[in-house]
Amino acid sequence: MYAGAVAVPLLIGTGLNFTSEQMTYLISIDIFMCGIATLLQLTVNKFFGIGLPVVLGCAIQAVAPLIMIGSDKGVGAIYGSIIASGVFVVLVSGIFSKIKKLFPPLVTGTVITVIGLTLIPVAVEKMGGGLASAPDFGDGTNLLLAFVTIGLIIVVQVWGRGFIKSIAVLVGLVGGTILSALLGQVNLAPVGEATWFHFPQPFYFGTPTFDISSIVLMIIISIVSMVESTGVYFALGDITGKHVGEEELKKGYRAEGLAVVLGGIFNTFPYTGFSQNVGLVQLSGIKTRRPIYYSAFFLIALGLLPKVGAVAQIIPEPVLGGGMLVMFGMVAVQGMRMLSKVDYNNDKNLLIIAISIGFGLGFNMIPTLFQQMPETVRMFTGNGIVMSSLTAIILNLLFNGLKGDEQNNEL
Repeated sequence: MYAGAVAVPLLIGTGLNFTSEQMTYLISIDIFMCGIATLLQLTVNKFFGIGLPVVLGCAIQAVAPLIMIGSDKGVGAIYGSIIASGVFVVLVSGIFSKIKKLFPPLVTGTVITVIGLTLIPVAVEKMGGGLASAPDFGDGTNLLLAFVTIGLIIVVQVWGRGFIKSIAVLVGLVGGTILSALLGQVNLAPVGEATWFHFPQPFYFGTPTFDISSIVLMIIISIVSMVESTGVYFALGDITGKHVGEEELKKGYRAEGLAVVLGGIFNTFPYTGFSQNVGLVQLSGIKTRRPIYYSAFFLIALGLLPKVGAVAQIIPEPVLGGGMLVMFGMVAVQGMRMLSKVDYNNDKNLLIIAISIGFGLGFNMIPTLFQQMPETVRMFTGNGIVMSSLTAIILNLLFNGLKGDEQNNEL
C-alpha cells in the first residue's frame, strides 16, 4: 500500500514540475493523510465509518486528471476541485445506492481503461529521462535503468511469492535506484535538505480556486472511486462475516468524502479503499481492525518525518518511468477486467465502448479540435476523460436504460 500511496504524489509532483521542497511536503503529508483517512473509516459513529479492516490510500485513477487540471488551470484548481468533489461525495452518500445504476461495469470499465491509456505516454516520457525536448532524452543509460526496472517488476511478479510478490513495483523501484546509484545517477540532496520534523499546513500550495470543468472531472473520478470502494466493502464484509447494508455503505462513503475534503485542505489527493487490503485480509486470516489501527498510526508518524518523504525523491526519472509504465498499464488492464463483465453479444455495448474510448483518447491527444467552440463547450471537450465518461453514461442510458441486462449492471 505504501508503494501505491507514494506513487501518486510522486507522479503528480513530477508531472507538474514541483520543486524538491514541494515534493518532500507533498509525499510526507500524503502519507500522513493516508493514516488520517484510514482512521476515519475505521472509527464507527452515527455519521461516518464503515468499521471494516480497510486501508484508505490515494486513488491512482486521479493522477492523469489532476496533472491535466494543474497544467491547464494551476495548482489552486487541483485542490478546489478535490474539496468540491469531497463535499459532493458526502452529500450524495445517502442516495448513491440508487444512482450507482448509472455506473455499471460498462461505464466504469471504459473510464478506467481510458485513464490508464491516457497515462502511458507520461510514463514513456519519464523512461527517456524526463522532457522529450531534453538533449539527453532517450540516452542509453536512461533506457537501461527504465528497462531494468520493468524487468525486475516482471521477475518479482511472476516468480515472487506472498508479500514479496505484492510489492513487485516497490522492489523494481528500489532495484532500479540501486543500479542508478552504482552508475552515479542518484542525487541525495533532497534528503539532506529535508528537515527532521514538520506539521501539516492547510493550503500549503496557496488558496484553492473552483473551476467548473475541473470540479466536474473530479466528481466523475470520485464516483468511479465510490463504485470501486463498494466492491472492496462487500468483499471485506464477506471475508469478515460482517453485514454491509445501505447504512454501512452510506457511512463508508461519508468517511471517504471527509477524507477527500481534508486532502484538499492539506494539499494531498483523493482517497479510496485500497483493494490490495482485501487480498491481505484473505491471505493472513486476520479479520480484526486492530492491526489496521496500528498501520494508520504508523503512517501518521511517517508523515511527520520529511526525510522519509524525501527518500522517495531520490528515485531517478527513468526508474520512475519504468514503474509508471507498469502501474498505468495495470490501471488500463483493471478497466479491461471490468469490461469483461459486459455482454459483447449486444452490439450496442460494443458501440458504446468504441465511441467512448475513441472520444477519450482522441480528444485528449488533439484538444484543439474544438478551439472554434465557445469557452463553456471547450471546458468539457478539452478533457478526454470527461468526454469519455459523459459519452459512456449517456449512451448507456439511451441504449440500455437504467436496468440494462443483468450482466451489464453487476458491480
